[in-house]
Amino acid sequence: MGKILVCGAAGFVGNHLVKFLKSKGNQVTASDIRKPFFSESQADDFKIGDLRDITFVKELINEPFDEVYQMAADMGGAGYMFTGEKDADIVYNASLINLNVLKRSVDEGVKKIFYPSSACIYPETNSLNPDSGNFKESDAYPANPGSEYGWEKLFSERLYGSFMRNYGITAKIARFHTIFGPETAYDGGKEKAPAALARKVLQAENYSEVEVWGDGKQTRSFLYIDECLEGIQRLMESGDFHGPVNIGSEEEISINELVQTYIEFSGKSLKLKHIEGPQGTRSRNSDNTLILNELGWKPSGTTRDGLRKLFDWINTQLQ
Repeated sequence: MGKILVCGAAGFVGNHLVKFLKSKGNQVTASDIRKPFFSESQADDFKIGDLRDITFVKELINEPFDEVYQMAADMGGAGYMFTGEKDADIVYNASLINLNVLKRSVDEGVKKIFYPSSACIYPETNSLNPDSGNFKESDAYPANPGSEYGWEKLFSERLYGSFMRNYGITAKIARFHTIFGPETAYDGGKEKAPAALARKVLQAENYSEVEVWGDGKQTRSFLYIDECLEGIQRLMESGDFHGPVNIGSEEEISINELVQTYIEFSGKSLKLKHIEGPQGTRSRNSDNTLILNELGWKPSGTTRDGLRKLFDWINTQLQ
């Protein structure tokens, strides 16, 4: 059993991660600016505070935890991340949090820290081409992310790597490719495509329309939360392999296909209405060659199976 700290533990992945770590017998301290929305945290101790505040971070990290998971960030779906209106807040908040948590972890002798980067670090020039959106880790350079969020994530990868080289803390870095599942945000403006579109289909009247941003031909890969947690565990338990490494699905689908899947689940007769809106990159998919070779990990289920679970959960929430 290890002594573990999860920062950003009220978020979607963070809250699931706490449950996962507790199921493995660990003693878990959790922290965020609020408690989780959809279920009570299973952490042994939940400390509410702002990780941008170094005074709070010093109170939080006051012992050499075996592992720290730095999941905290200012983020959301395309409508929040990629319009440009929140760029300064996104970069400022994430930078402060990472600098505070990482430096304090080093000062207190934390042995190992996990940082979740993002597929958004990959070059926009590649992502705009629908035939070249299958990203392996080495594709990150020459760097040209398509958003300030992507640039901040790429900078933070280098931040964690430099602290590992200079200060000896073990840093493990994963690049997430759109993680989804129950207990994720599904409205309010920060929801991601899998949840937002499930909600739209569920709320649509039969024989009506579902609005889709852009032409719907943009493609993504989506990974169910349980698969993601297994990937994180493999990475944290690995020896000299630190990443960055993709944690995602290689099953690429278009946004139109995603909506049609939900329409099938609903049993409704709905048409797609394509409208103007932020679309992000044209194509992005995870190349899992490295993680399979290094950690023996690959998703065990299908994207469709996970989408069904998310759809059913949101349906319950809307009742």
